[in-house]
Amino acid sequence: MRRSSSTITRLLGAVAGLALAVAGAVAVAAPAQAATLTQVTGFGSNPGNLAMYAYRPDGLPANSPAVVLLHGCTQNASGYFANSGWQKYADQWKFALIVAQQPSGNNANSCFNFFEAGDTTRGQGEALSIKQMVDHAKTNYGVNGSRVYVSGLSAGGAMSAVMLATYPDVFAAGSIIAGIPYRCATSMVNAFSCMNPGADKTPAAWGDLVRGAYSGYTGPRPRVAIWHGTSDTTVTPLNGTESRDQWTNVRGVSQTPTSTSSLPGNTSLEVYGNDDVRLYRISGMGHGTPVDPGSAAEQCGTAGAYFLDTICSTYRDALFFGLNGGGT
Repeated sequence: MRRSSSTITRLLGAVAGLALAVAGAVAVAAPAQAATLTQVTGFGSNPGNLAMYAYRPDGLPANSPAVVLLHGCTQNASGYFANSGWQKYADQWKFALIVAQQPSGNNANSCFNFFEAGDTTRGQGEALSIKQMVDHAKTNYGVNGSRVYVSGLSAGGAMSAVMLATYPDVFAAGSIIAGIPYRCATSMVNAFSCMNPGADKTPAAWGDLVRGAYSGYTGPRPRVAIWHGTSDTTVTPLNGTESRDQWTNVRGVSQTPTSTSSLPGNTSLEVYGNDDVRLYRISGMGHGTPVDPGSAAEQCGTAGAYFLDTICSTYRDALFFGLNGGGT
């Protein structure tokens, strides 16, 4: 049976339309590509030979904040990202995460070299590599340069203090978890003595070390949250108190708290100045990042080695940094 050319054209048009409709339905039904932690190369000269990983949540708007995460010894970027709980709040409140990783070639235990002068000086080594990661994020991800923060555990906590001291013009605030004061250690030998039993200096002496990290700088200094378990035998609790002395002095506020409060997980909070510095002491907690697995708003993270089930420190730090939309 012969069909007219117009009939054939109509049939072909109908088939094409059906194909487009089916394709459109499939496109709508297909899930969006989920954001993942991705390694970034070529982010700078990288004098510290660190690896950079980035996490950008789906729908990240321009001019968003960013948090730099620094893992502890024997840890890596993906493990710290997975267990610390930061992804939950990055997805919820839309901010980027920059996760630095220390290769074992730099340090046998994959510790950031917080005790090496060449890695803890502005414009040098690992400190500069981390700063270059932030520069890359500002240039390529549209990160808001006035809303960049840093947090780390243990050697990463000590390195967090390094970044706050050497780049006060880059970081608005930071979190030091089971770390030590900036420049307590200047060699591997006294790194161990700084960790345990710790070093006792006056607030002014500690503050001078920070001020000397960027001499001549007169701009604002970062706000700082300090976390320490009272049963930490790896990095003794004295370091939490000495870090408090260092950063209250840098911020120009008294070492007497303006308020104290009790929080879940046997945690006490001391606030200094006008929320310039916070000191969280977790009673009975050992060495690790405080997490609190669960689905409630204030819960986060996964318990494991050096991730201790007490309180979600990430949630408290995110609020301290103003990442929930409230500003700092």
